[in-house]
Amino acid sequence: MKETPLSNCERDFLLKAIQEKKRLDGRQTYDYRKLKIMFGTDFGCCFVELGKTRVMAQVSCELVAPKESRPNEGIMFFNIELSPMASPAFEQGRQSELSVKLNRQLERCLRNSKCIDLESLCVVSGEKVWQIRVDVHTLNHDGNLMDAASITAIAALCHFRRPDVGIQGDEITVYSPNERDPIPLSIYHMPISVSFAFFQQGTYLLVDPCEREERVMDGLLMIAMNKHREICSIQSSGGIMLLKEQVMRCSKIASVKVSEITKLITKALENDKTARKAGGKCGFAESMPQERITALKMEETPVEMTDATEQANDIDRTVEVPPQIQSPVVPIPGMGQVGQGLQNNWGIEEDDLDEEDSDNKETTMEVEEKRQAEGDVVELSDSDSDSEEDEVVILQPEATGGVQKNTSTSSHLKGPAASKKRHRK
Repeated sequence: MKETPLSNCERDFLLKAIQEKKRLDGRQTYDYRKLKIMFGTDFGCCFVELGKTRVMAQVSCELVAPKESRPNEGIMFFNIELSPMASPAFEQGRQSELSVKLNRQLERCLRNSKCIDLESLCVVSGEKVWQIRVDVHTLNHDGNLMDAASITAIAALCHFRRPDVGIQGDEITVYSPNERDPIPLSIYHMPISVSFAFFQQGTYLLVDPCEREERVMDGLLMIAMNKHREICSIQSSGGIMLLKEQVMRCSKIASVKVSEITKLITKALENDKTARKAGGKCGFAESMPQERITALKMEETPVEMTDATEQANDIDRTVEVPPQIQSPVVPIPGMGQVGQGLQNNWGIEEDDLDEEDSDNKETTMEVEEKRQAEGDVVELSDSDSDSEEDEVVILQPEATGGVQKNTSTSSHLKGPAASKKRHRK
């Protein structure tokens, strides 16, 4: 069991609040937390909430051979499981010191107190008896697990019903609930544990300590008592020395708390019995309507859109939408466009492109012939030849009306540089 230690500031704050008779949840010194008892759909299933501490118990039974020392008595077995779901301090599959202590205290409280008639669990002396098993599971740990476990276990035992049994010769027949009504256990009294936490070597006392108060306490006293003020078991832990007056004071407080809890358990059992007889809904799942998961539930909430529609219409009247300007689309060979006014060049092939290039060349030749007729400079270049020499022909009109021809050869001049030089000439 690995607990996260408290800081010094938090420990000092808790101890100072206890000295001033104040608690974290606003309770008084001898007040219990809110207790809620619920029963499941099956018999023997009980769910208890003590503040934020939640514990569930399930009772089961089976026919087994009795013990050799007590052939006429049934068997009671208790098991407390501290799962990591209840607290990160608990480890799965490993029995901690706390679980052993709680298990032993629960056995002293319920089995050693003789609250259940074990002889009524005998079917055949020395051969078959009922074994009653009580499994207690901690769902959430917020302190005082012993009180919550004892309340859950005794309430589950009171709610449990074992199957009826018929004996014919050597044959034992176990009847189902549909054939015969199950039989409740014979319970004489209901022992309930009440825990007291001591601080500063017994100077201060608290009832029903929470998880943080248990971390800073010096000792713990657990008293199991029934409503007849009979002490069933008493155990002290922590190594503190208690006076006789302190023990008597705790026993008087425990008698009052036990009588209140017993009345609450009895009332919960009566309510469950009444609901089952009436054929109504029963079980702790029905007692938590707000936490119920309702899938496939369709709820449509009408939404009024009148104001929003009017505002949208007003906006449409006032806002002018600018006309959309379409950018010119340059056709690309092999591009297809769908729509009115768009160009489709999907079917253009290379032959069409060659025809367009030839048309462009013919247009260029016509422009050059026109400029030549007007007496401008005409450049003739052989683009197909591999030579680096270009022949330039300059036509200039003479005074007599003739034409003078100058021919020059330029080498290693091509492109824009050669063109500039020819223009300068």
